[in-house]
Amino acid sequence: MWRSIASNALTLFIVVLILAFGLIAWGRQAFTGPGPLTQAICFKVDKGASLSQVSRGLEAEGAVSDARIFRIGADYSQVGNSLKFGSYLIQPQSSMGDVLAALTAGGQSTCGREVNFRISVATAEVVLRELDPATNRYVEVVKFDPAKDAAPTAYLDAAQASDIRWRITLAEGVTSWQVVDSLKRADFLAGNIDKLPAEGTLSPDSYEVEKGFDRPTLIADMEARQAKTLAELWATRAEGLPYATPKEALVMASIVEKETGIPTERKQVASVFINRLAKGMKLQTDPTVIYGVTKGEGVLGRGLRQSELKRETPWNTYVINGLPPTPIANPGRLSIEAALNPDTTPFLYFVADGSGGHAFAETLAQHNENVVKWRAIEAAKGEEAAVGVQE
Repeated sequence: MWRSIASNALTLFIVVLILAFGLIAWGRQAFTGPGPLTQAICFKVDKGASLSQVSRGLEAEGAVSDARIFRIGADYSQVGNSLKFGSYLIQPQSSMGDVLAALTAGGQSTCGREVNFRISVATAEVVLRELDPATNRYVEVVKFDPAKDAAPTAYLDAAQASDIRWRITLAEGVTSWQVVDSLKRADFLAGNIDKLPAEGTLSPDSYEVEKGFDRPTLIADMEARQAKTLAELWATRAEGLPYATPKEALVMASIVEKETGIPTERKQVASVFINRLAKGMKLQTDPTVIYGVTKGEGVLGRGLRQSELKRETPWNTYVINGLPPTPIANPGRLSIEAALNPDTTPFLYFVADGSGGHAFAETLAQHNENVVKWRAIEAAKGEEAAVGVQE
C-alpha cells in the first residue's frame, strides 16, 4: 500500500514538474517571442508610474499579450524599478523583452512631441513637431519666430507636458551674436549670457536640453564641442598650410563656410584661398567685407556698395593682406576639415555658376569669362551679381 502511495506521489510530482517546466517555457516564449502589435505606437510612461500601471497600459494598447508575464519578466531581469518616464516608439511585433528594453534603457524619449529651436543665418524659429509612429517621421504641428510672433496656443500647451523633448539646433555659418540674441528669446531656457562668445568658437550642432536649462552652460557646451573638433582636426592637418595657429585655421574655415553651402565644394574653395595666400594675393571675398559692415549683428540684406568694398576695416580682404583677425562666423566640422585638408588645385578664382555651385578658374581670363556668364544669368533674374574672388 505504501509502495503504491509513494508511486502515485512520485508520478504526481513528475507531472507537476513537467507542467511547471512547460509553464516556464511557455512564459519564456511569450516574453521573448514576437509581440502582438501590427503597427508602431507611441507609448507614454508617466512620471512615477509603477510597473503594474505600465504593464496594464501596454496590454490595453496591444503592445504585450499578458501584463502578468511582462511584470514577471521585468522583475526577473531586475529592471522592474528602472522605468524611464517619457514617450517611446514601440515597433510592430516587438517582444516583451524589446518593449522592456525600450522603457528602461534611459536617455531621451524616442517618440512623441519635440520642440526644436532652430537658429539659422536668416531666422530663428521654434518648431513643435510630433512623431508619426506609422511612418517614423516627424510631422510639423506649429512653427513661429519668437522675435516676431506670439507663441501659439499649441506650443504653450505642449510646453507644459512632462514628456516634451527640447532641442537647440545651430546651423553652420551663424555668428555668435546671432546665437546669443536668439537664445535670449528661448522662453524655455534660464540664465543670462553676460559675455558674447568669441566668433567661431561655437559648434553648429544639435543640443538636447531640458526645460529651464541654463544658457551659460549651453554656451559652454557649444564652445567645448567646437574646441574638441578643432583640436582633433588640427592634429591631422595637411603639411604646408599657411596657418601659425588653430585660430587662423578657424578664420579660414569661417570664410569657406560663408562662401559655399555645398559640402563637396568646400575643399576646392579652401584651395583657392590657400593658393592666393601662397602667391601674396588678397583674398577678396565678399563675406569678410560684410562682416566688417555688420560685425555679425544680423544679416546685411542687400548687396555691397562700392564704398564698402573700398572702406578699410580689419575684415575687408579687398584692402588688407592675408587673413582677417577673427573668424566671420561659426564654421561647421566640414568647413574646418576643408581648411585643414584642402584639395590640391591650381585655382585662384571662383564665381557662382547658376546651379547653386561655383565655376573655378586658374587664370583671370577664364574667371572673367565665368563672371560674364554669371552676370547674364543674374540679369535674366533681374538681380545684381556677386562675383566671388577676383583680381
